[in-house]
Amino acid sequence: MAAKILVVDDEPQLERLIRQRFRKKIKEQEYLFAFAEDGPQALAMLSDNTDTDIVLTDINMPKMDGLTFLMKLNKHNTNLKAIMVSAYGDMKNIRTAMNRGAYDFVTKPIDFDDLEATINKALKELELLKIADETREKLSLLQQELTVASEIQQSIVPKNFDIFPNGSKYEICAKMIPASEVSGDFYDFFMLDKERLGLVIGDVSGKGMPAALFMAISRTLLRALATKHLSPDKCLNDVNYLLSQDNPKSMFVTLFYAVLNISTGEIEYSNGGHNSPSIITADSDLSPLNQCSGCALGVNEDFEYRSEKTILEPGSSLVLYTDGIPEAINSKNEAFSEDRMIKIFKSAASRTCDQFIQTIIKDVNDYTGDLSQSDDITAMVLKRNM
Repeated sequence: MAAKILVVDDEPQLERLIRQRFRKKIKEQEYLFAFAEDGPQALAMLSDNTDTDIVLTDINMPKMDGLTFLMKLNKHNTNLKAIMVSAYGDMKNIRTAMNRGAYDFVTKPIDFDDLEATINKALKELELLKIADETREKLSLLQQELTVASEIQQSIVPKNFDIFPNGSKYEICAKMIPASEVSGDFYDFFMLDKERLGLVIGDVSGKGMPAALFMAISRTLLRALATKHLSPDKCLNDVNYLLSQDNPKSMFVTLFYAVLNISTGEIEYSNGGHNSPSIITADSDLSPLNQCSGCALGVNEDFEYRSEKTILEPGSSLVLYTDGIPEAINSKNEAFSEDRMIKIFKSAASRTCDQFIQTIIKDVNDYTGDLSQSDDITAMVLKRNM
């Protein structure tokens, strides 16, 4: 596109000189010149041509001097470049013009080689500004999309923890805190029938939108297949097979899935490479679940997962978490650690599920201080009250 240049000067011969000097660029449509005799006429022309790139204006003009014109000019287009023309000895006005936002200046008599160099320099800066504006706009749109994606992602993890039938002595609570707008962590729980509760926690490889999309796919597949299979191992087998298909980025998810029998307290579970959950008794005794850990889902489509069983006794809690908790870093680059996490779990054993979760989050935040969160943090607690 031609660079649009408005020349403001009351000397008629200047238009002829400019058209002659730049005739090749005008013919090849590199430069498109317009001419005004004074400031008011130039402002009117700018109102009709808001895409003007450069204004070349004399400081000494009738009706409106160049300095006054310059102040009004800044209201039309903040990216527009003003090049002032003045006598060499008028350095005071030139300095004033520069202080008021003029881009550059040329002196009379005009050296057209110098003018062309100044115009080209201004056009290069304008091109950079346009690129910056476009980039800023794209980033703004991307931020809006990330905000919407975050809202959608937060909406698909359950927030209503009043899921158990009336009279049940169980309670459940969970919290997911993304390190950025979207998370690769997730948790879920759902009634499979009147007697059985399914619960899952997972952590997808990678960060950002790819991880968030893979997280949504993993959660959806598990939910869909959980109602088909009675045993967690068979459910993970099918989810793993489907995730392994058409996976060009070789993404994977560590995932723990369990089924609670509300009547008996029996928990059947299968672990796909996830951090081992623990059971904490009312006396603050902590026992990690028996290891049945297989590989992460999405890695090996033929992997066979297996299940284990345990009993959640009255007064005990099942605690599930992602590695964003023990691997949280403080200002000394020291990890929160499994040992510190276990101490917190034990100290919160007698609290409600909600209080348990809040204790974990508070202690991690106190430990990391003002440092930005380095990884997603997710925890879920299932408690069987006395």
